Amino acid sequence: MAEITYREAVRRALIEEMRRDERVFIMGEEVGVWGGTYAVTRGLLEEFGEKRVRDTPISEMVIAGAAVGAAMNGLRPVAEIMTVNFALLSLDAIVNHAAKVRYMFGGQFECPLVLRTTAGWGQLSATHSQTLENYFAHVPGLKVIMPGTPRDAYGLLKSAIRDPDPVIFIEHTHLYRVRGEVPDEEFTLPIGRSEVKRPGRDVTVIAYSRMLQEALKAADELAREGIECEVIDIATLRPLDLKPIIASFKKTYRAVLATEQWLGYGIDAEVAAQIYEHAFDYLDAPIRRVTSKPVPLPYNRDLEQLALPDKEDIKQAVLEVLR
Repeated sequence: MAEITYREAVRRALIEEMRRDERVFIMGEEVGVWGGTYAVTRGLLEEFGEKRVRDTPISEMVIAGAAVGAAMNGLRPVAEIMTVNFALLSLDAIVNHAAKVRYMFGGQFECPLVLRTTAGWGQLSATHSQTLENYFAHVPGLKVIMPGTPRDAYGLLKSAIRDPDPVIFIEHTHLYRVRGEVPDEEFTLPIGRSEVKRPGRDVTVIAYSRMLQEALKAADELAREGIECEVIDIATLRPLDLKPIIASFKKTYRAVLATEQWLGYGIDAEVAAQIYEHAFDYLDAPIRRVTSKPVPLPYNRDLEQLALPDKEDIKQAVLEVLR
């Protein structure tokens, strides 16, 4: 069992899958000579060559469109979009083509592509700091994954590359340096599985990506006050596994949902609606949502931090549902 960073876990998964299957190749802006904007693909060009590590023009629509065509013709592209903000430029290829190929051709074609992209912030201003996973999770035909630990990033990326359907794989930039234990032997993790990351009895806290880390920190601090939070990771946003969520809620009778999305129309709203539909009789307090403020993210660092949720917001929400 090695302790490695999130970045190293993603790189290891890419390398192993490229060695395992010659159909797997990487494409995107600066993924080759530069090694990727976040250094995830560093060294891959030297091992696999220009045919399988392909630098592309600065055109997200071209990247996604070429990936769809390659996938339909038997290859397994891993297309990197520098940030999820830029993925808006590729929505036609993703939503109108990749997501619908299998359905519209009656199963005669598959589209086994992975679109890797990042979410995150850090004085990047309003158009470069968005978290847009709900855009993709809304679309039938897509699978959407946003892991919060190195282990999950490794195992889920390997599964995504092997999956016959298009997968949107979102990595949070603030997790790249997070370290965690990842088994030395090769393994995969099933797509579409929520997981209890910390057992508890008092409140169910549901999170993913960076907010999973914040939820675990909040749970540790609340435990010193005698409050035990059960933390559930929904690393796969579509398809969403509700079973651990409902089972936990029926035990704690209270829930807090923590995401970086804006309040309204998000993953948190969907999960809350599902809890109300499937476990209303167990409700002892209104479900609380911890989100970013519903404003374009400011450039000013102090204002930026004020707009974003963290462990203190989660702790406050837990205390509110326990009153």
